[in-house]
Amino acid sequence: MQNRADVPALAARAIGAPASPIRALLALTARPEVISFAGGLPAPELFDAEGLRAAYDRVLAETPRRALQYSTTEGDPALRRAVADRLAGRGLPTDPDSLLITAGSQQALTLLATTLLDPGDTVLVEDPTYLAALQCFALAGARAIPVPTDGEGIDPAALAELIDRERPKLLYTVPNFQNPTGNTLSAARRQAIARTAERHGVWIVEDDPYGELRFEGEPEPWISAFPEATDRTVLLGSFSKIMAPGLRLGWLRAPAALRRHCAVAKQAADLHSSTIDQAAAARYLLDNDLDAHLARVRADYRIRRDALLTGLPDALPDGSTWNRPQGGMFVWAHLPAGTDATALLPKALDHDVAFVPGAPFYAGTPDPATIRMSFTAHTAPDITEGLRRLAKVFS
Repeated sequence: MQNRADVPALAARAIGAPASPIRALLALTARPEVISFAGGLPAPELFDAEGLRAAYDRVLAETPRRALQYSTTEGDPALRRAVADRLAGRGLPTDPDSLLITAGSQQALTLLATTLLDPGDTVLVEDPTYLAALQCFALAGARAIPVPTDGEGIDPAALAELIDRERPKLLYTVPNFQNPTGNTLSAARRQAIARTAERHGVWIVEDDPYGELRFEGEPEPWISAFPEATDRTVLLGSFSKIMAPGLRLGWLRAPAALRRHCAVAKQAADLHSSTIDQAAAARYLLDNDLDAHLARVRADYRIRRDALLTGLPDALPDGSTWNRPQGGMFVWAHLPAGTDATALLPKALDHDVAFVPGAPFYAGTPDPATIRMSFTAHTAPDITEGLRRLAKVFS
């Protein structure tokens, strides 16, 4: 019998890419008795299931052959037109042909990493930043460098200094109700970032899944809207937070040349996003008032945020601090110095409550005393009960 050769090794980028501790945590919090502040999940009871079912029914009744067939990579024309109209209505004139429909904004981020990044390239990210973006950049072989932030987002002076020193290919930012901190980038800083990118020749990836979940205050302009950044900013959006994440539909708005290359990368990835899901989403947007639906969602989320903020003083230990986001899904808390939030998580699970330790969100040196708390997945009474349980963890 011949000796068998070893199986070839995995690609180095696959071996080096970190797994998501949050995805693993969600499995631990799946027990129905656990009140979880961990996952960034929309409230399922607020999904417009009837409206979406009617949209699917109508698509399958009226255009079944088209809805069940292969489609174009760029996406359903009616859906791109609907997205373009929504963007224009919010102050960003957009041609439908400037959009690429993707399998959630996460795929859009992957397509950009494939198209823009070579192994060894440098990416600048907020400190802390969206964990799945760090995974995406690591899988592309890029090096993520953190940019200092505060309650108004990225520090423009620190950004300019890092660009001079590190020569990055792109800057990744979540400007509205950021994941994980819930902070929003101020208008003045957005313009400063646009001017810095223009001066230094850096791409900006503006990831905006939460922008339509504002409860109070006035919307800030997109970085994409500033003339200095028009030709170098990619705007990502998603239906996951405003319709339903199970649709797995998002979009990418980019300058023509980059968008064409992203379409080629998408062809290699999945040919196109689901035809029937795109058609149903387009039909839903034609037949329903999404803004009225979102007004109801925002009103409910505001109640849930307020319930969390009201209960935090009694739930967290003395010396803790936290922010007050004007929208989105997350509150970012700092426990007293010296606290290890990751070490406390098993005790929290023993009390049937969960949170996300902040450490995995950092590209650089983590702050182990930070935690992210999502307020959208539970009603106000459940949030109050969850905080009562959390108080026992810290007592």
